[in-house]
Amino acid sequence: MKFKKGDTVIYPQHGACKVEAIRKEDPLNTGKQQEYLVLRTVIGDMTLRVPMSKVDEVGVRPPVSPDELEDLVAVLAKADPRVPSNWSRRFKNHQEKLKSGDVYQVAEVVRNLAARNRDASLSAAERTMYERARVNLISEIAPALKVTTDEAEVYLDEALAKGVLKPVKVAKPAKAAAPKVEAPKVESDDDDLDDDLDEKPAAKAAPVKKAAPVKKAAEPKAAPAKKAAAPKPVAEKAEKAEVPAKKAPVKKVVAKKPAKA
Repeated sequence: MKFKKGDTVIYPQHGACKVEAIRKEDPLNTGKQQEYLVLRTVIGDMTLRVPMSKVDEVGVRPPVSPDELEDLVAVLAKADPRVPSNWSRRFKNHQEKLKSGDVYQVAEVVRNLAARNRDASLSAAERTMYERARVNLISEIAPALKVTTDEAEVYLDEALAKGVLKPVKVAKPAKAAAPKVEAPKVESDDDDLDDDLDEKPAAKAAPVKKAAPVKKAAEPKAAPAKKAAAPKPVAEKAEKAEVPAKKAPVKKVVAKKPAKA
């Protein structure tokens, strides 16, 4: 790839960059100058120097075209069931995708971490990775659409909202309608009888007499209980006991004189 000043290129670790210059330098003071590609990041305003001999190795490439954005949106919309559940394996897998510099792999990282951030909170390391991957992707969308970074961020959020972040609608169970029961129609064979019934006024219904209230049978009254005789006071008995009983009269016995011989 040939570079010239003012071109926009993608540096895998920092996203979109502007080519500021291509010049020979010796930044390490080795005594030997070599040609460097001097880049300035679109987001962050940071200067990078990449040896021209290692441009392909690092993964510096041109940004995606507007036609390729449709494929990018398709990647953002479809969830990946192969994401490792183990934190260390998942983090290493995403790290390798970001280092590749491939825009579609960067989009996969953004998609996976966005979906995980919706279902569960991200760790500090994964949140940093998610924000960096978003920055890289936004910086690449902006030159492809020729819009500002803010507009490119809105484009990315809308693509995620239509894809992995789309809310799942829960279908409500339909209520079964109760079957309507129609009353059977009675048809008369005698048409004259029907006409007579239509002409004659309807007879008034006789008033319904209210039934006389049923008298309840009188319940037999219980006989009053006899009062128990009050006990006589003890004092009266005592008085009667103190009165001495009358003594029976003592009869004198007179001894008879012996008869004379």
